[in-house]
Amino acid sequence: MIAVRELEVRFGSRSVARIDELDVAAGEVVGVAGESGSGKSITALAILGLAPFVGATVTGSVRLDGRELVGLPERELRAIRGRRIGMIMQSPRASLNPTIRLGQLMARTMRLHDVPKAEVAGRIDAAFRSVLLDSDLLDRYPHEVSGGQAQRFAIALVLALGSEVVIADEPTSALDVTVQAEVVDLLRRVREERGAAQVFISHDLAVIGQLADRIVVMRAGVVVESGPTATVLGAPAAAYTRELVAAIPRIGAGGRGG
Repeated sequence: MIAVRELEVRFGSRSVARIDELDVAAGEVVGVAGESGSGKSITALAILGLAPFVGATVTGSVRLDGRELVGLPERELRAIRGRRIGMIMQSPRASLNPTIRLGQLMARTMRLHDVPKAEVAGRIDAAFRSVLLDSDLLDRYPHEVSGGQAQRFAIALVLALGSEVVIADEPTSALDVTVQAEVVDLLRRVREERGAAQVFISHDLAVIGQLADRIVVMRAGVVVESGPTATVLGAPAAAYTRELVAAIPRIGAGGRGG
């Protein structure tokens, strides 16, 4: 689905992310791990063609089913974002228009992507049922829902649009442990039931390990290690990856006896 080659993102003369090679197959979940500032999120924006909007310059290649996205006119990129590649933001409430009710926002987005008017209501209803949200929330504004509900809404929007690739940027970082588990379960179901490929970005290797088939570890804008999840977590080759693995909380670690 996604093939990245020699991708570089720069702000002026400063390189902030360099990805030599990254592939995401249909139905596959690739986790991208690393500390804040490692280049994870700007890489996601580059894949979506959004990096120039924050002042970055992007070179290299990003292909979706063989179609080059880097340098594609904005009008054509808008048709791809959402409908083919959906993104779940770290803070979904901050990315939603605060003056528009959730139902209106969802319907408007679907119309922008040429979803037939006769299908809009049915798609919204099916998506809300899939993420276990009450339809009453459609009448609320973004600030009137919890963080967990907002994240579920973001997933519902991806489902309603039928996105083939989902980029989830730190989707669980602002949530408590219980809600984190619910969001991870929903994303797992999106893969199992819809076959959507996913790029799951997080600083938390424990969360990534629950979802990803493969893991890419980034530090200071470059990939330091990549491989199957079991290998990266069980026998990490890079010193930085070993530090991340060692930092994963374990039940009973550091506990007192007695």
